[in-house]
Amino acid sequence: MTPLLVVLGAAVGAPLRYLTDRLVQSRLGTRFPWGTFTVNVAGSFVLGLVLGAGASPAVTALVGTGFCGALTTYSTFGWETVQLASRGDRLLAVLNAAGSVLAALVAAGLGLAAGALFAT
Repeated sequence: MTPLLVVLGAAVGAPLRYLTDRLVQSRLGTRFPWGTFTVNVAGSFVLGLVLGAGASPAVTALVGTGFCGALTTYSTFGWETVQLASRGDRLLAVLNAAGSVLAALVAAGLGLAAGALFAT
């Protein structure tokens, strides 16, 4: 049952990642990868929320592993950071790397704290 829950969560998370990335990038139109930044920070918050709330193993598999795992993307984050640096946008590359990690950690911490408010 757990693998099915992970697949179901991923079936929602992956298209949402793509659509969010395209929407954010088309609206902002900058060289900075705001779309990937957005999904990674949002996914970190949701994962913190699920874990902080002490969700059941089924909910953790569905939302935490499946949805958040497919919504967030470390590989794209890494690729975009390297692309920025290789194009000569070294400052943006450093800001992307440091800012993404810091923002995701803060979001996860806020999610944990918020989730604890709902813990049963």
